[in-house]
Amino acid sequence: MIMNSQNTNFIEKNTVLHLEKFLCPEVRELVSKIPKDIKSTMEEIRLRIHQPLMIYANNQDYFVSKEGELLLEEKNGYRISKRNIENTLQFITNYSIYAVEEEIKRGYITVQGGHRVGIVGKVLHDSSGVKTIKEFTGLNIRISREKLGISSSVFKYLINDKKEFMNTLIISPPQCGKTTLLRDLIKNLSDGVPNLRFKGLKVGVVDERSEIGACFQGIPQNNLGIRTDVLDACPKAQGMMMLIRAMSPQVIATDEIGREEDSVAIQEALLAGIKLITTVHGNSLEDIMSKKVIGRLVKEGTFERIMILSNSKGVGTVEKIIDGHTFKDLLKLPIQNKVAD
Repeated sequence: MIMNSQNTNFIEKNTVLHLEKFLCPEVRELVSKIPKDIKSTMEEIRLRIHQPLMIYANNQDYFVSKEGELLLEEKNGYRISKRNIENTLQFITNYSIYAVEEEIKRGYITVQGGHRVGIVGKVLHDSSGVKTIKEFTGLNIRISREKLGISSSVFKYLINDKKEFMNTLIISPPQCGKTTLLRDLIKNLSDGVPNLRFKGLKVGVVDERSEIGACFQGIPQNNLGIRTDVLDACPKAQGMMMLIRAMSPQVIATDEIGREEDSVAIQEALLAGIKLITTVHGNSLEDIMSKKVIGRLVKEGTFERIMILSNSKGVGTVEKIIDGHTFKDLLKLPIQNKVAD
């Protein structure tokens, strides 16, 4: 079965228009001139010192000229100055960089709307780790596009005949929609899916990199459902144990597992009768099986459902939904959902 964006009902939120106010005036003016059809697919705005202003849209890098035109060659691109970067950071932090110092240590800032700003520059560190970043040389503004309803077509594969959710692993290369899909699956788990007679469950989210909930001032900017609790910027293994002890979740959701301590926490969750949904970077089931920690979990049958994403027919193509015990593909044909990572 093949499905596409034309017969998948979803609502897209958090467009690039909201982001323009965070850009310095010179860059804001140029971005405002970008055609609306390009803006609707824009994923990144990149500011690199002494390099041309760039955007990424439609799986393509574009350079932005001094007149706001999109170019495929860098020659006439608007060159970013140190002042452009510093002023944009002032807008992003509301003129208080020190107030977001903890986020800067992690290399990014989450702004209102769930958009993320990656930061590079000179890193100051000591024996305890990174202290801060200064002398900023580049910003990567990643545009968050929450898409509600994109998981509805695959959710039926993730519950059994008793309407119980099954432990699920999402395998995906970078920028193929795994986090966007994960968010919407969490929302469905939390709110319930009436047409499948699936009742909502208590979901605990360990959002180590602040990408799932995209919390701003502690409040998730993405809709994760009415029964969802979020531990923001918390290490996965520690967060899973905290949720088990304090929040009585029925499902725990995380992004990008792979460390040995993650495996230990997963086993604790399973012993407590908690279901799991998580993701991992990879291109195929064979790729994942070769990895020490996640490969062992898959071989042990920890995950009852394994979803494999790609961009073969557009970002967010669901290539396979595999039974975690028989390793048979539950789909006769690939399913295509349009989502963004």
